Amino acid sequence: MSTLGLIVFWFSLAIIAYTYIGYGALLAWLARRRARPVHSADIEPSVTVLVAAYNEAECIGAKIENTLALDYPADRLELLVVTDGSDDATSEIVGGYAARYANVRLAHRPERRGKAHALARAFPLANGEILLFSDANSLFAADILRHMVRHFADPEVGGVGGAKRMIGLEGVPGQGESLYWRYESFLKACDSALSSVMGVPGEVWAARRVAYRPVEADTILEDFVASLRLVEDGWRVVFEPRAIAYEAASPSLRAEWERRVRNSAGGWQAFFRLPGMLRHRNPWVTFQYLSHRMLRWMVTPSLFVLLLLSNLCLAGRSFYAATLLAQALFYLLAGLGWLLARRGQQIRWLLAPFYIIMLNAAALVGAWRFLRGRQGAVWQKVR
Repeated sequence: MSTLGLIVFWFSLAIIAYTYIGYGALLAWLARRRARPVHSADIEPSVTVLVAAYNEAECIGAKIENTLALDYPADRLELLVVTDGSDDATSEIVGGYAARYANVRLAHRPERRGKAHALARAFPLANGEILLFSDANSLFAADILRHMVRHFADPEVGGVGGAKRMIGLEGVPGQGESLYWRYESFLKACDSALSSVMGVPGEVWAARRVAYRPVEADTILEDFVASLRLVEDGWRVVFEPRAIAYEAASPSLRAEWERRVRNSAGGWQAFFRLPGMLRHRNPWVTFQYLSHRMLRWMVTPSLFVLLLLSNLCLAGRSFYAATLLAQALFYLLAGLGWLLARRGQQIRWLLAPFYIIMLNAAALVGAWRFLRGRQGAVWQKVR
């Protein structure tokens, strides 16, 4: 029993350390040693901005105005807004703009079947050589298209992911999201330099129209699966940090929790829908996919539990008594951060332990929901 406990303890600790520290360090080293350049140029292909909007009357006008104001030729840019299922004023607002601007178009059906279905339905209606996907509540930096489309001068590039910036970071959810996205941006830059990014933010990513394949209607993480299917098909998907989209931080801890649970369930679903990522012709792609995504979503969360349980079995030895105390202190700090966050107080140096535990707990719940078939593709807003 002691030997088994030792094996479980050190295996769990090694994989957790690799997931959060080792992979980033190794990836950064590989990105410097084996970087693949992207052959970019200042080009102006036609672009369709595709937005799936459900009951977004509060922000859809600002989204349209923001898109029309982009630094890009108006005759090379169109905005296609899909408002399926909306029963507020979203469709009417978009229709009003469409009546005034030739490059604004509305697609609407009364039934709601989720974002993946809406985008698949709108795809044949898009005219652009490049499809830029975004959300109704995200606003673009004016030069976003200039930065993104130049990478499509490289014939190997099938997609480009942008960078997400959070607005309203004074609360704990915003601080946590900012911490997460800073780390993610670092990994995306390294992933992109080595081969391809392992997923894109749904708020800001572009695909070559001839390369894009709409995903199944019940897909939970449409942007993740669609972008990695490009990689499966042999295209390269790169990261452009200057292509910035701004979005408000999650309004509450509950909203952030539900989003993370949904992402985890979507990661499990994606594992079964992206078999080509496990046997990709470029072995670096498979290495990145397993290390960056699958370990974090499917393996590491349960290892936190096994690390604690195995440590309890070994606590009779002085070294392992100390590691158990360190674990207990870490969980205590995370719990204290949660209590303060619940009260709306600043948690500052407690943010990292709190957010790490929250992400892994959400991953376990997301896995349970997926395995029980309880996570639907239709996103429900949480305030």
